[in-house]
Amino acid sequence: MPHHLPAPPRPVRRTSCPHGTWDVLRALPHPLLRPGVRGYRGYRMDLGHSRRRLEVPDACASLVFNLAGPVWVTLGTARDADSRPYTALLSGLQTRPTVGEHAGRVEGVEVLLAPWAAFGLFGVPMSDLADTMAEPADVLGRRADLLAEALHAGSGWADRFALLDAALLGWASGAGTGSSQALREAWRELVRSRGSLTVGALARRTGWSVRRVEYLFREQVGLTPKTAARVLRFQHALRLVNGGGRPLAEVAAACGFSDRSHMNREFKAMSGRSPRRFLAERRTALPGPPGPDRVTGQVTSVVLPGR
Repeated sequence: MPHHLPAPPRPVRRTSCPHGTWDVLRALPHPLLRPGVRGYRGYRMDLGHSRRRLEVPDACASLVFNLAGPVWVTLGTARDADSRPYTALLSGLQTRPTVGEHAGRVEGVEVLLAPWAAFGLFGVPMSDLADTMAEPADVLGRRADLLAEALHAGSGWADRFALLDAALLGWASGAGTGSSQALREAWRELVRSRGSLTVGALARRTGWSVRRVEYLFREQVGLTPKTAARVLRFQHALRLVNGGGRPLAEVAAACGFSDRSHMNREFKAMSGRSPRRFLAERRTALPGPPGPDRVTGQVTSVVLPGR
């Protein structure tokens, strides 16, 4: 499998206003990496003021390389939540919110992956990466450092996306045991159901025992089926709440929550906010780029006022 591929043309849209300039763009990975590698995101901002973004659980694993200095990331919303700077980070599925902050200038690339694809590419149990942030080199070794060096030397977005293609194709060709086909199908079924399938239903569809389903989910997805279903149900509720026009009690019923209070508790646990506050903050206009969601088709992000 080739490690060097021609870079396809990928347009860059640069936006400029009194608050600064920024590029934010998405690209599809090489066809051989899909659908497990869901997409690439490139970003460059020069704003002249600090910027904070709330990110909520989105059922994706993530590999990020910051190329113009570190971004401070806070995992969780409690006062004692862990906060530290990252020039690169690797994360599995999350059940808690995170807040990223930079001083006004930031540049980097992000790879978004289905959790089972991350398991195959990274070669570690995804439970090791759940609800945490890691330095890629600590997990991936020298290959993470080599990719970071190549991305820093890249001559533009198309070049950087081609470098990601080449690196991930190389990792895939050298991977050992990947995720099982039955596990991938069970994950897709859970996603399609928006978290409504029980572990018993997944066991019947795969032919495995409940214990086996739970073990493989922890290993190759990172969360138990029940916890993964919570994240997917929360994402479904976010899309309905963000769409507006529906009473919250109706949204709660449509998403499988026992009542509105149950949905409010899940919002608090996974975003640190009530549904109304989340929606209000998301609709508040702040200087700079509008803060597009990290994952296409999902509600993942809220831009917060700088400190």
